[in-house]
Amino acid sequence: MGNHSLNRTRIAIIDDQAITLHGMYTLLNKLNDFQVVGRYVHSRELLAELAGLDADVLVMDFALAVDDMDGISLIRLLQTQHPTLAILVISAIYNSATVLLALHAGARGFISKSMHAEELARAVGNVANGQIHLMPEMALELTQLFNADLTPHPHPAADNVTQPSLDFSLLSPREQEVIQCFIDGMSVSEIADKFKRSIKTISGQKQAALRKLGFSSDRNFLQHYEALHGAEPPLS
Repeated sequence: MGNHSLNRTRIAIIDDQAITLHGMYTLLNKLNDFQVVGRYVHSRELLAELAGLDADVLVMDFALAVDDMDGISLIRLLQTQHPTLAILVISAIYNSATVLLALHAGARGFISKSMHAEELARAVGNVANGQIHLMPEMALELTQLFNADLTPHPHPAADNVTQPSLDFSLLSPREQEVIQCFIDGMSVSEIADKFKRSIKTISGQKQAALRKLGFSSDRNFLQHYEALHGAEPPLS
C-alpha cells in the first residue's frame, strides 16, 4: 500500500448513516492528498471488497447498525485479515474506556463526530503516516487515568493490559438498572419480569448499555468486570 498514483492516500469509509457517510466522502475526496476508493454502510460489503481496494486507511464508525458487527470485533477481524490497514475510528461514543479498548484492539486513531471537519482530514493523514491520532485532551486523560500504553495491539488478550474503569454515567437510568441486574446474575427474562417490561425491551437496553460501555459481547463485559473487581460476577 501507499505506492499509488499521485501518492494519494487511499481511503475506505464505513458508516451506517447515509448523511454522515456522504459528508465524509465529500470532505476527504475533494482534498488533493486523498482518494476515497470505497464507502459502505455494512461490514459485509466492506469485507467482501476490501482486499481489492488497496486502501491505506479505513475510517469507521464505532457503532454500526444493530444487525452489524460491533466496533471492537470489526477492528480485530480487520487486524487479522488486513494487518497493514490503518484504522481510524470516528464515533459519537467518545469516552476514555471506549477509546482505549479500540486502541488495544488495533485502531490507530479515534476522534469524536462532534469534532470539526478539518480534524478528520488531519487524523487520516496522521494514521496514514504511522502515527497514533487522538485529541490532546483524550490522550492526556488516558495517560492520567490508566497510565496507558497507547500503542495498538493486534492481539489484545494479554493479561497485563491495564483495564479501564466502567463509566456507568454514560448509561440512561433504565440501562443502568438493567446492567446492574445483569451483573447480579439475572437473565433477560428475569429482569423483564422484575421491571414489568418486555423481554425485547430489556434485551435492547442491555445491548445498548454494552455498546455505550465499549464492549462487543456479554462475555467481554463480564471478563472485564472480573478483572476490575477481582472476582467472577454471578453470571458466567
